[in-house]
Amino acid sequence: MAAGFPQRMQKDYRDAIDALFDANRFGQKNGLGFWRYKDDSKGKPKKEEDAAVDSLLADVSQSKRDFSDEEIIARMMIPMVNEVVRCLEEGIIASPAEADMALVYGLGFPPFHGGAFRWLDTIGSAKYLDMAQQYQHLGPLYEVPAGLRDKARHNEAYYPQVEPARPVGALKTA
Repeated sequence: MAAGFPQRMQKDYRDAIDALFDANRFGQKNGLGFWRYKDDSKGKPKKEEDAAVDSLLADVSQSKRDFSDEEIIARMMIPMVNEVVRCLEEGIIASPAEADMALVYGLGFPPFHGGAFRWLDTIGSAKYLDMAQQYQHLGPLYEVPAGLRDKARHNEAYYPQVEPARPVGALKTA
């Protein structure tokens, strides 16, 4: 990805993924990654802590700190939402629904959120913009595309807003 999108994906530093890759720790594929994987009695990989990881990551780690669930979600969602919005703007995908279905069925995005565009419409583009601005210092992945900034400015959604159905009691029966 870095070669295809150097303006957003290129990094000029060594990170945890680089350190693990260089140490031939490929995750479940070879039983070593951030965790050590061993098969349980049913043959499914079970992760166990591996003390060797701390020393492997020492030169690429900043000081340890706790992250809130909200911060973890934001740091994962913002780059994904920004990229899927770019895909729509560049005509790579035809509609928000197409992207959302691909994310739910192909990537395992939580179905109850409906996909990245539905999630974005649920929280609102203005709130999303505020959230993303907190992380822009992390690099170009966190820069919100112009089209999304315009939607936030005009309070527009990606999906049409549908009026709620009338209550059942309001329906006339014959």
